[in-house]
Amino acid sequence: MSGLPGGFWWLWLSTLVNRTGAFVLTFLSLFLTQELGFSGWYAGLVVALHGLGGIAGSPLGGMLSDRWGRRPTMVTGHLAAAACAASLAVVTSPWAVAAVVLLMGVAMQSVRPAIGATIADQVPEHDRRRAYALNYWALNLGFAIAAIGGGAALFLGYRTLFLLEAVATTLCALIVFVRLPETRPEVPLDADGKRDAGPRLTTLDVLRDGPFRTLVLLSLLVCTVFSTPWVGLPLTMTHQGLSAESYGVVIAVNGVVIVGFQLLVNRITEKRSPVALLVTSSLLFAVGTGATALVGTQLMFAVTVVVWTIGEMVYVPVNAAATARLAPVHARGRYQGVMGMAWSIGGFIAPVTAGWVVEGPGPEALWFGCAAVAMVAAAGYALLLRRALSGEEPAGEPVAGGVAASGSGASGSGASGSGASGSGASEAARAVVPRDAGKAPAAAASQAPPVAVPSQTGPATAPEAASAGAREGSGAAAGGGTKGEVSAV
Repeated sequence: MSGLPGGFWWLWLSTLVNRTGAFVLTFLSLFLTQELGFSGWYAGLVVALHGLGGIAGSPLGGMLSDRWGRRPTMVTGHLAAAACAASLAVVTSPWAVAAVVLLMGVAMQSVRPAIGATIADQVPEHDRRRAYALNYWALNLGFAIAAIGGGAALFLGYRTLFLLEAVATTLCALIVFVRLPETRPEVPLDADGKRDAGPRLTTLDVLRDGPFRTLVLLSLLVCTVFSTPWVGLPLTMTHQGLSAESYGVVIAVNGVVIVGFQLLVNRITEKRSPVALLVTSSLLFAVGTGATALVGTQLMFAVTVVVWTIGEMVYVPVNAAATARLAPVHARGRYQGVMGMAWSIGGFIAPVTAGWVVEGPGPEALWFGCAAVAMVAAAGYALLLRRALSGEEPAGEPVAGGVAASGSGASGSGASGSGASGSGASEAARAVVPRDAGKAPAAAASQAPPVAVPSQTGPATAPEAASAGAREGSGAAAGGGTKGEVSAV
């Protein structure tokens, strides 16, 4: 674990603290159905609203982290999420609960792009995959602690647990505010010696980047598959006559494997080609989910979980590092935000689709469909992203005016991150143009002013929520808070 900057470890600690107090997503379905007396259908709807908030929160957080700064975006998002968690301890109206959960989804997901961009800012490119893997390990370790500790502390009541989450999230914001430096690269001076407010890019502007758009679309496929077991698996197991308690044991294998083996998997894969790893992880998702259609015992269901969990451990850090690689330095937050939005969309699609397919065509259709989608993603990575992620793409990325901006391969390695050179910097940085729109002269990239980088770069709910949904007989309630909502780190 040596070699990473001190600032990264404060970020890692904040993630661990934040996730250790993640009681709302863990126990939301139980709280709504058992304490407030709402139906399983309403619980599923509320959990889906959390995912819907994440779809809006990710690009918002990306934009704010680029224009406002990484640290203020994280602090504000954490404090807003803490306020929402505390509010859930007192509100009882169905409309108020739904509104608070929606806003909490926005707040929680707005932090993710800032975290991803901060890691890219702090950590050199050759170490980023390891840094993202460590951060993801902290996230899952925190969730495991929350599930175990929260279960043991249920005698205190759900509302007390929600207040404890508010305290933990506030402590996380305090760690970021006090210990984490701002890492957003300095905006260059324009011709008049003034600092420009930064490039004004929209989500559509970011998606005009061809290789990144491809990565986002393939990630959407993988995330939808990845989120499906958190809804489809309890429904499939009950369809086979197994109990909700059996599902709790089986899905707990996911967290145990990640906490126990994430660092080992990263050590094995850290020197491998990112494209090969993305293909391999997608195939592991295909095998793991497809095999779910063929098994019928608790042990064999657990084996399928191990298979796709290995895919998860490989996929998440590699995908995060690939996003950082393709992002220009001045737009790291926006790129992370768009990727986070794809994960949120996948986490939103999976609960709705899985419940409908299981109750209609049947569980076999769901799992074979997941396998087919994952295989399509694997083929897409192999055929469409080999050049972009293998270092064969030119380092410079053309922008308006023919001036080279920082390229995907150069980001984080001391190359220009400002987006332009010379007196036209502030204007040239206004747009992201697809990499194949033309090639800027190499000399222009070499003239760009260096970025001052500090010396120090979807979705995981515990099984109780899903089990609660199974007990209530509602697939939607079971699927709330899928891991895809918080794994885009």
